[in-house]
Amino acid sequence: MPRTSTRLTFAVLATGAGVFAMLQSLIAPALPTVQHALHTSQSTATWVMTAYLLSASVFTPILGRVGDLIGKKRTLVAVLVIVTIGCLLAALAPTIGVLIVARVVQGIGGALFPLSFGIIRDEFAPSEVSGSISNLSAVIAAGGGVGIVAAGPIVTALDYRWLFWLPVGIVAVTTLIALRYVPESPRRAEGSVNWLGAVLLSGWLVALLLPLSQASHWGWGSGRVIALFVAAMALFALWLFVEARSHSPLIDLRIMRLPAVWTTNAAALLFGAGMYAIWSFLPGFVQTPSSAGYGFGASVTAAGLLMLPMLIAMFCSGVLSGRLEPVLGAKKLLIAGSALGAVACGILALWHDQQWQVALAAGVFGLGIGLAFASMANLIVGSVPAEQTGAATGMNANIRTIGGSIGAAVTSVLVTGRLQPSGLPYASGYTHGFSLLALLCLAAALAALLVPVQRAGRISGTPRASFDSSRTEPEAVTPGARS
Repeated sequence: MPRTSTRLTFAVLATGAGVFAMLQSLIAPALPTVQHALHTSQSTATWVMTAYLLSASVFTPILGRVGDLIGKKRTLVAVLVIVTIGCLLAALAPTIGVLIVARVVQGIGGALFPLSFGIIRDEFAPSEVSGSISNLSAVIAAGGGVGIVAAGPIVTALDYRWLFWLPVGIVAVTTLIALRYVPESPRRAEGSVNWLGAVLLSGWLVALLLPLSQASHWGWGSGRVIALFVAAMALFALWLFVEARSHSPLIDLRIMRLPAVWTTNAAALLFGAGMYAIWSFLPGFVQTPSSAGYGFGASVTAAGLLMLPMLIAMFCSGVLSGRLEPVLGAKKLLIAGSALGAVACGILALWHDQQWQVALAAGVFGLGIGLAFASMANLIVGSVPAEQTGAATGMNANIRTIGGSIGAAVTSVLVTGRLQPSGLPYASGYTHGFSLLALLCLAAALAALLVPVQRAGRISGTPRASFDSSRTEPEAVTPGARS
């Protein structure tokens, strides 16, 4: 494929990944509308979010590995078709049960992230890889923000079903273009899918994320929550045992032990906790009636507009990071992004009486998200063998999601742990929650300090490592550019 076509390839990848990121957050502000329209309870409606989270967590690393083995384009097109079907099913869903099933199908699209990063690494010139990954990360980050901002206007002007009708058309066209113009990656990992490892990975992820997302309804001390946490630990230990002894592991644990990988994943866990909690609770904070002693009584649309500075800032900083990385390095950008997140949460904890203060904090956090997303992706891609790109970036996305679930769950305990007679949280609950998130983002910055400094030759994003079967760690190499 001619090198000049990489712009079209990037446009296809960015559209698919951006729509999936948007679907993550697009439905959250509309959950009360969905609950009323489908005549269901609040606890049942939350499964619209939970099902999507669990599905994405399970399929992201598995299909990332499948792409490494059978071809990234082939897997990408299949995933885009599945997302289109999931959006169509959701748009037509007559009951909450069908909508939940549709969200499970949509969650398979989580594999678009690692597949897209892998295609960029395989197909783009070495000098373009880092900037393209930064730009794609900016689109992914902004996609989540677009969902929060756009949900209100779409539901008000049309109907909640158009939250899914619009993606149907976009993803369908993207699929056709991908089928015709995206090249098949020449690199393949050796071996086959370790299905026992895949089942165990799915098991411990579901057992961990399910109680984190439902504990506020089930109770943290309930038998279901405790049993699932115990099961998660047991399945995780068994998964490690099986993967370590497999000739074709789903996730090569040697890759996960690389200093640049585990430190970046640690930062992703902590930063994800802060980021997803802000996305979950800041809109609710500004929608709280001022009679509670805080909040502005904003509508869903107005709350989305207050998040607009975050959307703009995260996209701009994500794109800018591609220009800054060759000068500063991805490590410094990850530290800066995490630190900006801590500053933003600190602002919210101390000053949240005026709307401009919330908008300012949202903008600062957006700057941090853009820098952190881009730098994490580049650090992972720049530290693993080309044939492990899908699995490694998929696990990084998963770890960020796990952190987000933990952050949202703990923040929920702080915010809703003590309620006013009206049933609304006290202002102190939000203050304590924002303070905790500031500490988590600060811890992410400290974890980023542990990331090894990459040599100048590593910044371009070309393949960095190869395996010798007699070694227990990858050996850095610097291959020539693909001809």
